Amino acid sequence: MRYTKLGRTGMQASVIGIGLEHMLGQPRETVVSTIRQAVEDGVTYFDVVYSMSDYLDDVGAGFRGNRHRVLLTSHLGSTDKKGQYHKTRGLKRCEATFHDVLARLGTDYIDVLFLHNFNTLKDWERSSRGYLDLALRLREQGKARYLGVSGHNAGTVDRIINEGAVHVVMFPVNLSNHAMRRRQDLLSRCAHDGIGLVAMKPFGGGKLLNGRGTIRVPKYQTGGSEAFKAKIRPGITPVQCLSYTMSQIGVNVTLPGVRKPQELEAALEIVEADQKARDFSQRLADFDRYVEGECTYCNHCLPCPAYIDIGQVNRLLDEARFLGAAGLQEAYQAMPAPASACTACGACETRCPFGVDVIETMEGAATLFEDAGIAGTL
Repeated sequence: MRYTKLGRTGMQASVIGIGLEHMLGQPRETVVSTIRQAVEDGVTYFDVVYSMSDYLDDVGAGFRGNRHRVLLTSHLGSTDKKGQYHKTRGLKRCEATFHDVLARLGTDYIDVLFLHNFNTLKDWERSSRGYLDLALRLREQGKARYLGVSGHNAGTVDRIINEGAVHVVMFPVNLSNHAMRRRQDLLSRCAHDGIGLVAMKPFGGGKLLNGRGTIRVPKYQTGGSEAFKAKIRPGITPVQCLSYTMSQIGVNVTLPGVRKPQELEAALEIVEADQKARDFSQRLADFDRYVEGECTYCNHCLPCPAYIDIGQVNRLLDEARFLGAAGLQEAYQAMPAPASACTACGACETRCPFGVDVIETMEGAATLFEDAGIAGTL
């Protein structure tokens, strides 16, 4: 493992970190063993994004006895609502949740406290004053060493950097957003200003590793005069994805998400991979424009009033295009609510940072999995 300074914070971080988002819902023994193996393999940077009590208890158990060896993050504004992820700017809720995170992780402080998931200037301007004051107060109290901001819109993140309080930026950097408008400007600014840059979603939420498929983006999303179609050729490897992300200007830490030890092992192959295995040059031609409108299963769209796990529905729908729906029957039946429960309220679409037409995908999933009788007794 290689280590680097996280911007001007001076903190030493492993160049490969681990995003613990996909640990949600995994058995405790899997969570604990994966985290402990990562620590033993030299990973020091871990992103803890959710605040569900069971999730935090499991993650906390994984770090027990190793807190001094790792850098932990938390996200101010990532809360839960009846067991679902819920983003809020309510100050009392944010502070109470943060203290619960500390208690359940068994620590007195967080290394990087992120201003969570700001994707529009309207969101920032509406909530920034009291919200930023809260974050600064928590830092002054020694409960957060440094502040960061996470988001998916380069312009919004750039505006927040102007406040002068942010030391770390967490932003998606992967092959599929290679030509994203303003992405390179943001990355260059981080490098120039000494702002730590944590690159999330190096696998595009897993889409880049699906093996085959076509990404389609209508012209209104490309900002151009023509629709955009990109075919993901089979054979993209985790090593190529991570190699691309690590090579981008300003990137300090690359943050793959893993669910189990086998996925951790696949991600950490990058540490000893040779140049041939790392070579992503032949892949760039596939992604010469920014791909919007594609779900990366991040569930920032939640909470859903109908309790639909939207990210999981979209994942199953994408997998069904390649594997067929019948083989996914058990996974679909295990969901808390079927896609047909969607009321088309549209709240999810206002939260989605990638412009996904969620209502349309729920309709498609209901047709595929339920109209054919696959959903069973749901």
